[in-house]
Amino acid sequence: MQVKNTLIKLVVAAAAMFPFAVSAQTSSINAFSPYTMYGIGEQNTPGTLSMRSMGGAGVAMRSPGTLNLLNPAAYSAAQQKTFLFNFGLEGQNYYNSQKVAGESKNTAYNTFNFHDIAFQMPLARKLGLGFSLTPYSSVGYRTKYYHEYDPTDPVYGNVGNVQYNYQGEGDVTEVKLGIGWEVFKNFSIGVAAQYYWGDIDRTFVMTPTAITGEGNFTSTVGADNYSISSVKGQVGVQWRAIQNQKRLLTFGAAYDFGGDLNPEVTKRLYIGDLYNSIVKGDTTHLKLVLPSQLAVGVTYETPKLIISADYVYQNWGGRNKGYEMTGVSGKDKTSYKVEYTNTSTFKVGVEYTPNRYDIRHFLKRWSYRAGFRYGSYNQTFNGDRLAQYAVTAGIGIPVRRGAFSAIDIGVEYGRRGYNIADRLGLVRQQYFKFAIGFTLFAGQMENGEYWFMRSKFD
Repeated sequence: MQVKNTLIKLVVAAAAMFPFAVSAQTSSINAFSPYTMYGIGEQNTPGTLSMRSMGGAGVAMRSPGTLNLLNPAAYSAAQQKTFLFNFGLEGQNYYNSQKVAGESKNTAYNTFNFHDIAFQMPLARKLGLGFSLTPYSSVGYRTKYYHEYDPTDPVYGNVGNVQYNYQGEGDVTEVKLGIGWEVFKNFSIGVAAQYYWGDIDRTFVMTPTAITGEGNFTSTVGADNYSISSVKGQVGVQWRAIQNQKRLLTFGAAYDFGGDLNPEVTKRLYIGDLYNSIVKGDTTHLKLVLPSQLAVGVTYETPKLIISADYVYQNWGGRNKGYEMTGVSGKDKTSYKVEYTNTSTFKVGVEYTPNRYDIRHFLKRWSYRAGFRYGSYNQTFNGDRLAQYAVTAGIGIPVRRGAFSAIDIGVEYGRRGYNIADRLGLVRQQYFKFAIGFTLFAGQMENGEYWFMRSKFD
């Protein structure tokens, strides 16, 4: 009876959270960075909270009690008569600074949204299924640009100063469904299908000012809507090279196939009068490609310790050949060409659990996590790369002794653009993230609970 009640509660919770998660993705800004002005914005760190607290590493992680969103081969670890469910929320604080004419300009912004909802279950012996709904990328920015009066300018010479206000928000969401199969002992393969959808809105307002205070200039408003829908696939492998009671050593690799987004872009240009008269409007399709990605990793485990390290390569620049120009910045008031570029990211993390089965000391049953991630942003400015890194930490609090079910708490501190920001007059960005999630596991491995089995005494 206890198992049945647990199952009912879990299903109700999942049903209640699913519409909230979907609506949250389309109702708020999930990022706040001027670097999201271009393309599909800032990529979110993939993985459940336990992995993100370990720097985002986990391609080679494999456990019945760990939901691995990085490698579909890990779904084969799902034990029969078990069910694994995960849900996570994440809040972020962005702090941006920039030097303009020798003066520091600072802005701050807070966001809060869901990060993942996922489950894993067995289909047969050594065959498992996994599902996840996660944010893939986010756009969020509000910025201003001033074009100073220049009497020699053929366009603005008779106008005065011109102010541009830019604003954008939106996101791209990923839904993934995959299966994992242990083909041979200690060797598993997996495949997954991924569907991406989202809407991104970008607007600008141009407000001219008369030179002498006379004259009447109306504002011009531009509004672009990007509608995205695309499908791509993923394959993965895992090989456990060492397996005994004292240690485990697992190697993993996952490859994401690139996909054409081909976003439908609706463009509108308005005159800022009482009726917002449309001057120009059209619908086009832009060429934007999701990158192919190769991730390789290794995980070493003992009864108390987990160490994981990953390398991730993304081919953003291969087929994304277009570029955009920034507004003027820096001492020389120059603009910069923004282009997609290939990226490499290194991730490493550790988890330490003193004694999962300790009866007397509650804190010894906790899992303590830490990690580090370093790489570059997927866009360059006149060929200069934006370095970015993050430091992570977290804890996992089991709901009962020996249980996989747990409440997870994680924090992350990161920086972006500090290597070239001052030299190019760009934004230096730092952020702080706080996340909370929970993992629900039920089955024969946790406290004798069985799922999908009717008790004789019910």
